[in-house]
Amino acid sequence: MNDKVISTNKKASHEYFLLDKYEAGLVLQGSEIKSIRAGQVSIKEAYVKITGDEAWLVNAHIAPYDPASKQNHDPKRDRKLLLNRKEIDKIWDLVRQKGVTVVPVRLYLSNGKAKLEIAVAKGKHNYDKRQDLAKRDAQREIERSLRNKR
Repeated sequence: MNDKVISTNKKASHEYFLLDKYEAGLVLQGSEIKSIRAGQVSIKEAYVKITGDEAWLVNAHIAPYDPASKQNHDPKRDRKLLLNRKEIDKIWDLVRQKGVTVVPVRLYLSNGKAKLEIAVAKGKHNYDKRQDLAKRDAQREIERSLRNKR
């Protein structure tokens, strides 16, 4: 695989249970893809909105590309996601349930094209987050003790 990860949303796996994952292409302007290749992108506050038969990436920040000056893009504009009709329908059916949303997980380049991995997610409660942290800490302690024994 020729995948180069540009940005990940670590907050997504902490805040949500990630149910189904999908790969979507992005409709971008020329200055946007150059900024993405330079790694000047943030998807932490972004989410996916389904309207009719289209999916949109909302609130993702792609920094302006300085050499493009006049032909630059709006950093926070909504960007269309390229998904199959069946995928959009499946996502829409899941999102209509209470407490379910669609969040971007990671942005990467695959064969020179920008791809976004999105996930249908259900929100976690505080006690779920504490359990995850406790499991992670316990796993770290086990690995640490195994390293020390060697």
